[in-house]
Amino acid sequence: MPSSAVRTFTDPDDYAAAIRQGTYELTVTERGDFTAKLTRIDLHRLWMQRFSDNLPRISHIAGWGGRAVIAFRTEPGPSLLSSGIEMQPTNIVRYSEAQNYYRHSSGFASYGSMSLSVAEMAAFGDALAGTDLTPPRDAVLITPLPAAMARLQRLHAAAGHLAETAPEILANPDAARGLEQALVEAMVACLADQKAHSNSLAQGQHTIIMRRFRRVLEENPEQPLYIPEICKAIRVPDRTLRQCCQEYLGTGPKHYLLLRRLHLARRALRQAQPNTTTVTETATRFGFWQLGRFAVEYQSLFGESPSATLRQLPG
Repeated sequence: MPSSAVRTFTDPDDYAAAIRQGTYELTVTERGDFTAKLTRIDLHRLWMQRFSDNLPRISHIAGWGGRAVIAFRTEPGPSLLSSGIEMQPTNIVRYSEAQNYYRHSSGFASYGSMSLSVAEMAAFGDALAGTDLTPPRDAVLITPLPAAMARLQRLHAAAGHLAETAPEILANPDAARGLEQALVEAMVACLADQKAHSNSLAQGQHTIIMRRFRRVLEENPEQPLYIPEICKAIRVPDRTLRQCCQEYLGTGPKHYLLLRRLHLARRALRQAQPNTTTVTETATRFGFWQLGRFAVEYQSLFGESPSATLRQLPG
């Protein structure tokens, strides 16, 4: 049954939990009052999402299997990279099935996604354009013809506007079917008549390194990690890891690990009971041994003290 929903957020963890892309981890990298809006639209076979968030951040997405996914910017703005690929309103990123990837923004970002099942994407590609639209092995950037890209942007925006102003239209099966057909045709036109920019050999190697980097983090979720240990585990020199992290995350590995541990500590404090947990226990659990420095860095990033977070009732 077709449906839609529009939600706004002031907490990055709530926002990340609402995004339908598999497992989504969001790490805000600068202090500020976080705001975001998420629009989800499910037609009969086509799934769509529209995103906007205001603060620089690094996200890691572990995608679902079985879906062929594309993403593109819906408005111009500061730098937005996905798997080290710069996203622009004039291009589209195609993802591999169930790909794990990083997305990094340096400020406000507004972007959208669309997906069909892998089988349906292949069938539509064959029927509408006589082309193979099976998901690529690795993420690839494509640049459609300007007219085709503009049409897809207009239809995607129109669907988002209906979700906000007239959701009952999207819930109507016949109306949803007509809109879905137009959107699928526009998407296939973009993917079928385009210029593809394949990843270089170096980019492919960097993707592998970042997947190994992520695996080390997931295998040690609450353990403080140090760069020499990580480099040894993923079998790359420090210089190469720093280069890859700068390319994919917009920052070095040491700074990213610090930000990630601060976010993990905040999530633990938000979920804890003040009468059974202390800030000291939480800080040391995530590798912060200098409590004064932890408090300063925490306050700088989140705009409140660790004890203030702990006193809040779990949401």
